[in-house]
Amino acid sequence: MEKPVDLSRFQQKFPKAVFDEPTKSFVVPPEQLVDVMKFLRDDSEYRFDYCSNVAGVDYLDKVEKTKDVAGNETSKTIPNTGYLEAVYHLYSVEKKHGPVALRCQTKGRTNVVLPSITPVFRSAEFQEREIFDLYGIRFEGHPDLRRILMWDEFKDFPMRKDYVEPDDFEWEPTPHDDVLERAKEHNR
Repeated sequence: MEKPVDLSRFQQKFPKAVFDEPTKSFVVPPEQLVDVMKFLRDDSEYRFDYCSNVAGVDYLDKVEKTKDVAGNETSKTIPNTGYLEAVYHLYSVEKKHGPVALRCQTKGRTNVVLPSITPVFRSAEFQEREIFDLYGIRFEGHPDLRRILMWDEFKDFPMRKDYVEPDDFEWEPTPHDDVLERAKEHNR
């Protein structure tokens, strides 16, 4: 289905959605994300009617490397340059074109919030929950934002690059424990 589509009308309507040549994607400001998604879905020329996937990405603070007069390399972390990102891939089943890739970035790495596109594309519901669970991005307007892979008491976001695995995980009760107990009783 990799049929290219002319997105010049889209770019004229949303000039803040900047095309990033290296990634062949559009970086969309969070405040325009839902409007962009609705436009691409509803416009008669585009009809991007299928959101195939939504993925999370983590970017740490940038590191600046320099060399002193003796040739020794030093590095300095530039604070507050890291962010999280959601990446969306849209296709048009009706028009048989796509994909178009859209990226939406958070402002920093704490209190990270992006708008939910679940009201526009229902296929994003579980994928936004997964990103929330593993990266910590809260999707404002999501109908059921809760953990999907980790247990409710889990305190961190294991897909973040700065995640530190604890020495010992807390015990999580599961139905498997009941099955194990019944098996032990049966084998006695």
